[in-house]
Amino acid sequence: MMKRNFPSFLLYTLSFFLLWEWLRPIKQLTDTDHIATFIVFLLISFAVSFVHLKGIWQFLIKLLFILFSINLTYYDEGFFHLSWLKSFGSDIANSIGLLAASQWNDLSNEFRTLLFFILLWLTVYLIDYWLLNRQRIFIFFFMTLIYITVLDTFTPYSAKAAIVRTVVAGFAVMGMLTFYRIIQKENVGCESSFIRKWMGPLAGMIAVSVMVGIAAPKAAPIWPDPVPFFTGNNPKGGTGGNGAGPHRIGYGTNDEALGGPFIGDSRSVFKYEADGKNYWKMETKDMYTGKGWLASGTTPISFRQEDYVPVYSFPNTVETIKESAHVFIHKNYKYNFIMYPAGIKKILSIQPSDSNGNRFMIDTTIERISFYNKNEDPVVPHTFTVDYVLPKYKVQDLKQTTSMDPSNLFYQKYTHLPEELPLRIKGLAEQITAGKTNWFDKAKAVESYFSNTEYTYDQKNVAVPDTNEDYVDQFLFETKRGYCDNFSTSMAVMLRTLGIPTRWVKGYTGGEFLEYGEDDSSSQYYQVTNNNAHSWVEVFFPNQGWVPFEPTKGFSNEILINYEAVDGSGSSNQQTTPPPVKKPQKEEPDETKTVKDKKKSFDLKTSFENVKLALKNNWKKFVLILIILSVIAAFLYRIRGKWLPYGLLLLFRFKKKDENIGAAYLILLNQLDRYGLKRKENQTLRNYARYIDSFFSTREMTRLTVFYEQYIYHQNLPQGTWKESHELWENLIKKTIA
Repeated sequence: MMKRNFPSFLLYTLSFFLLWEWLRPIKQLTDTDHIATFIVFLLISFAVSFVHLKGIWQFLIKLLFILFSINLTYYDEGFFHLSWLKSFGSDIANSIGLLAASQWNDLSNEFRTLLFFILLWLTVYLIDYWLLNRQRIFIFFFMTLIYITVLDTFTPYSAKAAIVRTVVAGFAVMGMLTFYRIIQKENVGCESSFIRKWMGPLAGMIAVSVMVGIAAPKAAPIWPDPVPFFTGNNPKGGTGGNGAGPHRIGYGTNDEALGGPFIGDSRSVFKYEADGKNYWKMETKDMYTGKGWLASGTTPISFRQEDYVPVYSFPNTVETIKESAHVFIHKNYKYNFIMYPAGIKKILSIQPSDSNGNRFMIDTTIERISFYNKNEDPVVPHTFTVDYVLPKYKVQDLKQTTSMDPSNLFYQKYTHLPEELPLRIKGLAEQITAGKTNWFDKAKAVESYFSNTEYTYDQKNVAVPDTNEDYVDQFLFETKRGYCDNFSTSMAVMLRTLGIPTRWVKGYTGGEFLEYGEDDSSSQYYQVTNNNAHSWVEVFFPNQGWVPFEPTKGFSNEILINYEAVDGSGSSNQQTTPPPVKKPQKEEPDETKTVKDKKKSFDLKTSFENVKLALKNNWKKFVLILIILSVIAAFLYRIRGKWLPYGLLLLFRFKKKDENIGAAYLILLNQLDRYGLKRKENQTLRNYARYIDSFFSTREMTRLTVFYEQYIYHQNLPQGTWKESHELWENLIKKTIA
């Protein structure tokens, strides 16, 4: 065992500094707070190891510190109030279940903190083992160098000073351990004079090496940055303003400098129960700066629970449908802002509830609703119910607007643009809307323009504008690659150049369907995550209010527009997403059914006993048959590329209905994936179809995709469409036969 002297103290100290280098980047690159707490835990762990405290006492000291830190960070109760331990125990049990279900993103912060403490505990134990027993630490030193250099290359973290600190500490520890190994190998006494004679040259060598390394000239990089989107550089090689690195996707309040890559985040934000999907607003912005969006001012108005929310969306002349939704906020959500559908009327039954009445504040300039308690402290909502209305627009009303009084202050506010805005943006907008006479047709033309094949939806390889470059201009004419912020900002700005008032809206899309409500078959549950954070455009029509538009490629909103008066079609409402399938109604049980159920239950029990007896008497045969069937199944699965297409062709050979295209198209996508033509993440169907056509040198996939999108978005097809689409589908299936 190593003696408790100054050299061994120095070893532990330098090892602590090596491990500290692993913690330094965490605060910059993640949402982790209280880094000082973890550093103190490392100090305690190294201290008890250095003094060779008994294992049981080391365990108790570390455990008490972990529990005290978690209590201090996450719980209001005092450490000696055991009620918090019960809550923490339940949280651990729930989180272990989530781990078993591979739901990593739903783990609580308390449990994540506990796991991080355990990881540090194990790391200190390994370092202590390497120091005392193996007297080697090169692996940990080498891993530390790799860790900080990789972060320096691929993230905004700068490791210039970290490299120097790591080299100094690492070589010092390795030099001292080498001395101890030589002493042990030669079996000689270790006098203090020996250590001084060894440490002097070692310290001098390290100091000279570091100074030479710092002062020596360095060659320029041979290769360009391997992942340019991590550094936020735009394709032209310029440097962006605030886009020095990737941002984690999700709602945020600062939109002054848009652009740069995003990292996906599937952590839950909220869940809601409603009759269908909705876009959920958080706020709007009205002043475009050339780099991002700002609010032109602030106009706060206070209101109470169950009061009408003082926000204007559309006039009373617009036909509406009354709806309500119940929202369940996830504990990951840290804002006191309320998410809401566009036609919000009232906020009801919010929790946590204040006995003196809950208080809300809405900034009517940006339409952001905040939640406060009686002391005007921000409160993060847990659950609430919101009443709202869905507008049913009539296309003839939307097409009435062709102009607005330019002296109107409202009009000037929502058509304002920077003086240095490039003129070619307006030129492109006029080109897109040529021949359109009313605002609605112009807005639809610009909205549809972004489905052009030139534009690509991408969250990673996204540029940041240079200092003298406009954000919209760069996207429209240079990169043509981006995410919702690029598309929505570009549409809002282009319409403003045409004199059409617009504003930029932030919030969330409708999320993913979870399940139907148990008591009400018309209600559904939807899950909204950070990945559903989104931005879109609202256009103001004097007779219709603010109308949402969705320019982002691959997205569609859920507004209802009545086209019947214009085109005479039989369908009065056009929806951009297919209506949800209703859950079948439950039948009421009667006495006859109860008797049958009991008889059926008895028969099932008898049958189960017979099966058990047969298995007991003939288990060897069953095992042999199971092995043979498994081998056959594995062989058939291995060669499924040869026989499965024929089965698919036979399955759809005798189907005649046009609606078959929905299932057939999805089966084709799966078959193409098995063939090796995988669809990339976030790749739209049309882009994927063009890729398939280029691979097979055909136009069949694009034509079939047009039919499929027409079926999905409009829920109807011209009679006889299946005959042509089936031929296209069959040809593509045959091409995948391996």
